[in-house]
Amino acid sequence: MKKLNSISILVPIYNEAEVLPELIKRLDEVIRNAGFRMDVVLVDDGSTDHSAAIITSTITGRENYSAIFLSRNFGHAMALSAGLEFIGDAADAVFILDADLQDPPELLPAFITKMQEGHDVVYGVRKARKEGFLKRFFYKLFYRLQNRFSNIRMPLDAGDFSLLSKRVVRHLNSLPEESRYLRGMRSWVGFSQAGIEYERAGRHGGDSKYSTKALFNLAFNGIFNFSEFPIRFIGRLGIFTVMVAVIYLAVTIYKKLVFGTVPEGFTALIFAIVLFSGVQLLSLGIIGEYILRIFFQVKQRPLYIIKSKLVKGEAADE
Repeated sequence: MKKLNSISILVPIYNEAEVLPELIKRLDEVIRNAGFRMDVVLVDDGSTDHSAAIITSTITGRENYSAIFLSRNFGHAMALSAGLEFIGDAADAVFILDADLQDPPELLPAFITKMQEGHDVVYGVRKARKEGFLKRFFYKLFYRLQNRFSNIRMPLDAGDFSLLSKRVVRHLNSLPEESRYLRGMRSWVGFSQAGIEYERAGRHGGDSKYSTKALFNLAFNGIFNFSEFPIRFIGRLGIFTVMVAVIYLAVTIYKKLVFGTVPEGFTALIFAIVLFSGVQLLSLGIIGEYILRIFFQVKQRPLYIIKSKLVKGEAADE
């Protein structure tokens, strides 16, 4: 049995003013029912609404709440990274939860029970989700394609909603990569991991802060950071196009020798130009994705910048 004496709840926040009162109310209830020390760390990811003001007014003077305010919007993964580094070794485990309450904080006792069986990572598996058909379809498709081509095994239909042991948090904090895909990094570190199925609720309020662009960026990080398939796909595509060209050449020579004719007109020429141009552009695009990640990594800029902190309800110097 894994013994847990303290847990930190980590919640990244971006423009969630509508949800925050209910979120804190439900977190308070979870803390009241806990049988051991529990803290909450809220990370405001450069919100442009009243989220920061609500956080400050609500948690000031409360010892079981802390908050980090980033200097701008760095993104969900960076906000989580800021929170994990802030917590460090201060808790035996970290419970990661989104602010929109689609992942219910009341499931924490079930996650704790699972971790106490000896697991270092307990993640939520979405057996149902209250979202549109197309969104559900593309989410399912992405997770299965990712699992098919990834060089590590990632659980299907599992997001960032999870409970991480102290040593997993320590290893995640040691990973320096700039294009962070936390659920992939969580799988990469290894250790014993187990899932808990749950029904994902609809948002308690407001709209999703993940734009289509942000979702594509997340998907690209998952694919390009944990798979060799895209770069190897270029080689396979090159072989395929060479085979097509050789076959086309053989057909042309056959027609010349047997029938004394060769294909005429612009159709064949246009086909060849479009085919090979498309292959070249696709190949450059795939290579560019890897180069882009190298470009941002070698800059060695900080992953995020903290503007201010409230530590256990009190203002702290940065």
